[in-house]
Amino acid sequence: MRVLVTGGAGFIGSHVVEALTARGHEAIVFDVRDDPGADVRNPAAVARALGGVDAVCHQAAMVGLGVGFSDAAEYVSRNDLGTAVLLAAMAEAGVGRLVLAGSMVVYGEGRYECPRHGVVRPGPRAVAGLEAGRFEPVCPVCGADLAPGLVAEDAPADPRNVYATTKLAQEHLAAAWARSTGGSAVALRYHNVYGPRMPRDTPYAGVAALFRSALARGEAPRVFEDGRQRRDFVHVRDVAAANAVALETQAEPGALTAYNTGSGEPHTVGEMARALAEAYGGPEPVVTGEFRLGDVRHITADSARLRADLGWKAEIGFPEGMREFARAGMRGA
Repeated sequence: MRVLVTGGAGFIGSHVVEALTARGHEAIVFDVRDDPGADVRNPAAVARALGGVDAVCHQAAMVGLGVGFSDAAEYVSRNDLGTAVLLAAMAEAGVGRLVLAGSMVVYGEGRYECPRHGVVRPGPRAVAGLEAGRFEPVCPVCGADLAPGLVAEDAPADPRNVYATTKLAQEHLAAAWARSTGGSAVALRYHNVYGPRMPRDTPYAGVAALFRSALARGEAPRVFEDGRQRRDFVHVRDVAAANAVALETQAEPGALTAYNTGSGEPHTVGEMARALAEAYGGPEPVVTGEFRLGDVRHITADSARLRADLGWKAEIGFPEGMREFARAGMRGA
């Protein structure tokens, strides 16, 4: 199969290219890092790249929480306009298979259960509570403490920042393309992906990259809030394998199917920082109590549907992955 990989020179995309090549496919890299003209917002460049292509793996995106709302127009341009241009070109070229790099951020806060009111959805956290160190969401009905759980793909979307909003819009665009053309679309909702070639020293990087960059500078990783926020850290090679499997499996025509893509082993951010610092050889992390308003407290999702439908499961465990990541090379932003 001949697969166009947008963002194929980036962190996740480069691993997808390797995974596809190892499985006997031809991966065509389309990335502004290699060629400034290879921008998914450039209709002519995209149309040329789609020649002879069987499927598209769309990894190109502006990622991370960013530095403020002033980033909003750039996020929308790169993620949503870029996706719209790509999908329009695919419709014109008759390319009918898409795998989209989605994100668990579309859910907003994760799944919570109140002992009195069952499953509830807490609203956005308030600045006053965060400044006072009240990081845990409470029941919106009675104010009781909540127990976090795993989110399934049918949970309602509730994006809490600009990046999350654009990732949800990408899914809606892909679904509209599939309905209009009869094509098949899969959105892999990534958890916190980490591993070799993560970008370093950029405010748009994930928390694992920020911690690893700090350690490389001889500085202690700075853990926001109290470090007890739960995430699912999934290795980039496992995510690349999920993309390859999704491309090889004929999804339902005329629709988009979403799959949570995580390790299935939730860990706190503090646990991750300690494991990484220990593997690197220090310094020990510092829990700061700082916060970012766009962050959510707990988000871990159930990846059982991906295992059941496509036979994929994460192979690289947390301790092994952190030991490798502690010594792995990183790339510039």
